[in-house]
Amino acid sequence: MRPQAAFPLCLPYLPAAPVACLKQALSGKRLIRVQTYFKVRLTKYSVCFVALEGLYISHCFSINCHAVLQVSNIYKKYGSLPVLKGIDMSIAAGEVVSIVGASGAGKSTLLHILGTLDTADSGEVMFDGKNIARLNATEMARFRNRHIGFIFQFHNLLPEFTALENACLPGFLAGRPEQEVRERAEQLLDMLNLSHRLHHKPSELSGGEQQRTAVARALINSPRIIFADEPSGNLDSKNAQELHDIFFRLRQEFNQTFVIVTHNEQLAAMADRTLVMKDGLIVQESPVL
Repeated sequence: MRPQAAFPLCLPYLPAAPVACLKQALSGKRLIRVQTYFKVRLTKYSVCFVALEGLYISHCFSINCHAVLQVSNIYKKYGSLPVLKGIDMSIAAGEVVSIVGASGAGKSTLLHILGTLDTADSGEVMFDGKNIARLNATEMARFRNRHIGFIFQFHNLLPEFTALENACLPGFLAGRPEQEVRERAEQLLDMLNLSHRLHHKPSELSGGEQQRTAVARALINSPRIIFADEPSGNLDSKNAQELHDIFFRLRQEFNQTFVIVTHNEQLAAMADRTLVMKDGLIVQESPVL
């Protein structure tokens, strides 16, 4: 039940996820207990209405959390097989969202559509209020290169290039100055503890090092959002945990936004929100407090 007494709390843009926005907004306020209620909704206008179960709050707050990605009524089928059956979702700037579900639920298909690697049969995908379906092939490729990063289960590094060269590739494709790209790549690889591996080829790197190189490659153009498809699925537990920690460090340091498809329960539990998919639909949303 929504608290009856409610007023809008007008804040400047807050880069954190919705729950973090609320916690910051409530800092230092005198609070009273309200009935159990929990709802998170990001509208087209980037407004998040939240009331938290178990917290002591005096009002239902309206908080401005900018939506990087807004998806409405997405359908997709392959032949006669429906894969996505009407997906609606929003992703706020600086948010880490995990998508979970059984194999065949439509997780990877959704991720590919969000990342412009595939197209929906119907529905809208809006990035910063822009309908990307209206872009032609050249514009789409340029948009993808400059605004979206990808991390896959298998690193997909080019074997003939070094770690530094692999990390630089999206920057070179974007037409940025070579020295600028190389300096950025070196900074990222150093941050990821790979400064001693700059000139090693993928075959000379461990699995964890290969995936961290892929993370640097995804970050090279400072994308608005990174999509990760089972990023730790090919790693042992130690390297998986290190990779998970990296994602949240990147969010803290760069306000980086992530959407992560995973079967890893630990990673899913770390996310700000977990979206559960079943039979082509989002059937549950579990905010993490």
